[in-house]
Amino acid sequence: MNANQIIRRPLVTEKSTLLREGANVIAFEVDPKANSIQVKSAVEELFKVRVLDVRLFNVRGKIKRMGRYEGKRRDWRKAYVRLHKDDKAPDFIEGV
Repeated sequence: MNANQIIRRPLVTEKSTLLREGANVIAFEVDPKANSIQVKSAVEELFKVRVLDVRLFNVRGKIKRMGRYEGKRRDWRKAYVRLHKDDKAPDFIEGV
């Protein structure tokens, strides 16, 4: 897998914004088969930063209903990546 396949998208939420500003941690949705070492190398390659720590979480999809029909959202994987204190986290929402 290459870096663009491992990192699917950045997570821009209130919690991830507070973590980025306070603790220099950025959050991503990553490939479910990727491990911490692959995520670390992909972030370092794509954003040219130094990664200190990677934490991975498996997020289970919710069961949703529309009337009498029931379905399930997909399962996905979340990664919290802690950057070196001298590196600045990339800004994903420019111009908003």
